[in-house]
Amino acid sequence: MRPLTRRQFIEDSLLAATAAAASRGAPAAAQEPPKPAAPSERLRVAVVGVRGQGSVHVVRWCAVPGVEIATLCDVDSSVTGEVVRTVEKKSGKAPQVVPDLRKMLEDKSIDVVSIATPNHWHCLAAVWAIQAGKDVYVEKPLGHNIWEQQKLVEAARKRGRLVQHGTYPRSYAGIRAAMDFLRAGKIGKITGAHGICYNPRQSIGKKPDEPVPAGVDYNLWLGPAPERPFNRNRFHYNWHWNWDFGGGELANNGVYQIDQARWAIDKNEMPRRVLSLGGRFGYEDDGQTPNTQVTLFDWGDLQFVHEVRGLRTEQYQGFSMGTVVRGTEGYLVSIIKSTIAYTPKGEVIQDFKGEGSPYQNFFDAIKARDRKLQHNDVQEGHLSGALCHLGNISYRTGEARPLEGLKEPFGACEAANETYLRFSAHLKENGADLSKTPFRMGRWLEVDPAAEKAKDPAAQALFRREYRKPFEVPEQV
Repeated sequence: MRPLTRRQFIEDSLLAATAAAASRGAPAAAQEPPKPAAPSERLRVAVVGVRGQGSVHVVRWCAVPGVEIATLCDVDSSVTGEVVRTVEKKSGKAPQVVPDLRKMLEDKSIDVVSIATPNHWHCLAAVWAIQAGKDVYVEKPLGHNIWEQQKLVEAARKRGRLVQHGTYPRSYAGIRAAMDFLRAGKIGKITGAHGICYNPRQSIGKKPDEPVPAGVDYNLWLGPAPERPFNRNRFHYNWHWNWDFGGGELANNGVYQIDQARWAIDKNEMPRRVLSLGGRFGYEDDGQTPNTQVTLFDWGDLQFVHEVRGLRTEQYQGFSMGTVVRGTEGYLVSIIKSTIAYTPKGEVIQDFKGEGSPYQNFFDAIKARDRKLQHNDVQEGHLSGALCHLGNISYRTGEARPLEGLKEPFGACEAANETYLRFSAHLKENGADLSKTPFRMGRWLEVDPAAEKAKDPAAQALFRREYRKPFEVPEQV
């Protein structure tokens, strides 16, 4: 394969700041989905969770003509000040700050709630916003588990609200053109896909529990998650590596490659089988999720292999994060801003260029009250998020064993077995003794795609969590 210039996978460094939102009261349940009137000329947006990616939401919404950032909502008062100043500088008007999103949702003037909280809050915040009559933009992955994602899709459809998912590359003109190229058969019949997420990360170390910092509503931050003492390794950003709050790198950055691969191979249902293996290698710290992971998603006629590397590593054929789609007459490599189709010999067929804004796209869909205009409807977010969760469920229901001596763990899938061999070599290069290094060998997860259920009760139990009262995703949405 012809090497490509390395590109940054995430288009923006996250701006530090604050997030917000306000909303109207929940409408009464209806037998038929209501048909809301188009919002007024100016769309009033509340951003919830403004540190990190939430500050990106603020900047991107401010760039859409006709949008007003009305409210920022965050449980940590230390992160809102800079974001307020950002909004005021860009719009000439400071937003209000409402720490508790429940209070914010009482504001009937808010049209859209834009959610950039930790994963464990995504679905509950979105369902509450929908029940309060709002449209919703929600970050990736769609939810913390599969069941709550299903409830979010149900709520959106039942109440006639629009929900846009945060895998933003679906709005890039270059990638959309590349998908049309694939659909036209320009690289022949699609034979499979491979996702690369090489994102080296340092150990988070071990930190003691401590008192809740001043200005943090920790009870509200925990929300649906179990009661835990405050610990900085379970708080800002490091929550990603704790199962109570996040889904590791597979659900963090891996969802981008998963979403593009599923789009490219045209799979709009869960795979029939999933197998994942890996571990947390190179250090011992407070993190629970794997930093190195290989996952096979198998639909029967097509397979998609995804790999995560969190230790020092060489690039994969010229890039560190991206998706390779293979066909009988060529292949396509997508690294967000660089999407190129090649012949089997590595000669360029076409270079697809062009960006786009998922926020502008969502604005247009809201104004027209037409979800068919959306580039990334909630159902797409649900399916891509579900793959992340399925991979982690396979991993978590597996067993620890030494790496040495394992042959063809992925059965007849040559691409996955080849990836496993490179996985083992990568660990050796980072000093792992394969005869002693334990890793988790996941179990084959058999799935009923139509019912969206696992056939194994132990795996099915991880489709849902126990919710801490009163922060429960409702059965009746």
